[in-house]
Amino acid sequence: MAFKIEERFEVKAPVERVWNYLIDPQRVVHCLPGAELLELRDDQTFVGAIKVKVGPLAMSYKGQGKFTEINEETHQVRMIGDAREVSGSGSTKVSMLSTVSPLASGGCEVLVNADIDLVGKIVQFGRGMIEEVSRQIFRQFSTCVRQQLEVVDAPQPQSTDQPQVVQQSAPETKPVAAAPLAFRALWAIIVRFFKRLFGGSQ
Repeated sequence: MAFKIEERFEVKAPVERVWNYLIDPQRVVHCLPGAELLELRDDQTFVGAIKVKVGPLAMSYKGQGKFTEINEETHQVRMIGDAREVSGSGSTKVSMLSTVSPLASGGCEVLVNADIDLVGKIVQFGRGMIEEVSRQIFRQFSTCVRQQLEVVDAPQPQSTDQPQVVQQSAPETKPVAAAPLAFRALWAIIVRFFKRLFGGSQ
């Protein structure tokens, strides 16, 4: 099963901050639900694993990702990945192009275009369900990225009477909650169906 995904989201942070984040696998992996970075082979090649559970099916994939293009001028990065199911015959291939563009507000927009090819038992859920679950996972990723990068640059006020201690903890990234994701995916498909049926009226 082959399909395309195009997603975009805005981040209230400078382009360079977001760009440096997206080309660092060690930082990106913290915002990918169920993902784990296993090895950095060089500056552009890494080995990782991801666990996905949809309904009664639980799948673990392990594979390699590689940055094939990193353009500092246009802030475009292209990555290809190839992973196989740890205990099964399934596999997945992905080619993804991400672009960071400045906005007039001082923030930036991240545009992601991905071509994904899936093989194995996961395809039994159908294209609509898989695409919607992918969108839900992407929304979790974009929310986590904003939490990590949208920080205030202004210095903290200091008091001469009592020292001020500011503690900031990194947001906790939880694994994929597959059952809620699948339910929201099914509900989104149903809602879109009725909107088309009744011409978008509530």
